[in-house]
Amino acid sequence: HPICADLSREEECYRLYETVKDEGIDIFINNAGFGAFGKFCDIPLEREIDMINLNVKSMHILFKLFLNDFLKNNHGYIMNVASSAGFMMGPLLATYYATKSYVLRLTQAVSKEIKKDGKNVCVSALCPGPVNTEFDSVANVRFSLKGLSSKYVAKYAINKMFAGKTVIIPGAKMKLAIGFSHIVPDGILSEITYRCQHKKETK
Repeated sequence: HPICADLSREEECYRLYETVKDEGIDIFINNAGFGAFGKFCDIPLEREIDMINLNVKSMHILFKLFLNDFLKNNHGYIMNVASSAGFMMGPLLATYYATKSYVLRLTQAVSKEIKKDGKNVCVSALCPGPVNTEFDSVANVRFSLKGLSSKYVAKYAINKMFAGKTVIIPGAKMKLAIGFSHIVPDGILSEITYRCQHKKETK
């Protein structure tokens, strides 16, 4: 049942929730977001504010509204769509990477709270690398790495969510890349990330 809404607007998030809150929902996929490629000072501030409103503020509002309902019922699954970008800093996609770090760390923290309270609610963060969607055209970038199919990522993510996994990373290469990022000093990692981003072909 499609519902048209501009989720970058706070009031639209509440309207969406009010529209569906009595529908017996027990699975919520929090997946709205976009990116913008370029130097931080070159990207229009208004574009970045829209990104922060959608990727962070709206995600946060909907996450909390649905989670409170699920906790009352002591049942449900929530998947917040973050990104592999959430594990590192992202020169030339700085704001996007920062927003996805927020999604990832918030989800991890809330998941721990729920587990400590012994609640039967699962909260997961999906952290894929490049996926074949319209993301690259919106961000004005073409990724150098081959993207995974959206069908594969969706199936993998759902299976892991139902298995109770908190952080979900599709693809062996991305798992290795994220593991590598944990052992590399930030200065070196930011240089590697910048070089990878710089090689991307903008449209």
